[in-house]
Amino acid sequence: MKFLLAATAMTMALAAPSLAQDIVVVAHGQANDPFWSVVKNGAAKAGEDSGANVEFRSPETFDMVQMSQLIDAAVNQEPDGLVVSIPDPDALGPSIQRAIEAGIPVISMNSGGDVAADLGILLHVGQSEYDAGVAAGRKLAELGGTKGICVNQEVGNVALDQRCAGFAEGFGNPVEVIPTQADPTEVQSKVRAALEADPDVNAVLGLNATLVGEPSVEAAAAVGREGVLIATFDMSAGFLEAVADGRAAFAIDQQQFLQGYLPVNFLALHAKYGLMPGGDVPSGPNLITQDKAAQVVELSAQGIR
Repeated sequence: MKFLLAATAMTMALAAPSLAQDIVVVAHGQANDPFWSVVKNGAAKAGEDSGANVEFRSPETFDMVQMSQLIDAAVNQEPDGLVVSIPDPDALGPSIQRAIEAGIPVISMNSGGDVAADLGILLHVGQSEYDAGVAAGRKLAELGGTKGICVNQEVGNVALDQRCAGFAEGFGNPVEVIPTQADPTEVQSKVRAALEADPDVNAVLGLNATLVGEPSVEAAAAVGREGVLIATFDMSAGFLEAVADGRAAFAIDQQQFLQGYLPVNFLALHAKYGLMPGGDVPSGPNLITQDKAAQVVELSAQGIR
């Protein structure tokens, strides 16, 4: 009888569903930004697939003080895992280290791959922004670019600064950084002014497809400079259509859906089984040129690419 009761109890324990893991994602980009909405979609899908409870949080604007407060608030919740982007390690490092000291497993994504290990983070999912900039610069030079501008809509974001620096290195020709706000109207105006002021500028690198890439295509058309080579980091359906039509050169895909999906999935597996990959996971860069663009447009419109 005792054996039967013990066996029954064991069977019930095995059959009972395990408690869902609580995972918090704190990103520096807003979920209503088309790029970050894809990251959020990836995190939500990972929660759905793994059974984890996922909360996605971000400051209302690019605000490191508010972001560090969001990380601190997450630590106070004692989640089973924390995912963070790290655009400014000096500002966010203390909050991230508090999480680690509290015993919370932390994975970084999107930005911060160069500092993640020093902070004690388990691993990073993303791309090397500098190396991606180098690849973009080399490709634009290969296509005939001789003088370029790098349009930065979030000056102070270390990852974006690295993109422009890498672009200058890979391009091997003069590059000017054009600072703007995250406002497509302002971007279009500034790119148009730069193209009108210097007819030798024949290459434009944007750091965001919707906020910079698409307005840059419109600016070039407005001043009759359709021959200018325009590329951008990340993707949008509108920019991919411009690439497919030959109005833009290429997009740099870092597969941000994976940046949301993989860390959540890894942390859920870690909480359940103690599993964790042994190193960083590069999600990009991949250059989406005219021959590939049409295939990706639909998935971009769906919030996956």
